[in-house]
Amino acid sequence: MNNAVREHREARDLTQGDLASRVGVTRQSINAIERGRYDPSLELALKLAAEFDSSVEELFWLE
Repeated sequence: MNNAVREHREARDLTQGDLASRVGVTRQSINAIERGRYDPSLELALKLAAEFDSSVEELFWLE
């Protein structure tokens, strides 16, 4: 699954640690998601979308 988490995070000048704190996960989890090594749960995907004021479909899509 592809994602645009890094682009959204950087557009808001957030560090991985900042974003992790806001959505309740570790910085390592955010790093793994951005690198495509971990697909977030539906709950986490929804939290990330809400944090970025976007839809899940804008952040994540199938290859």
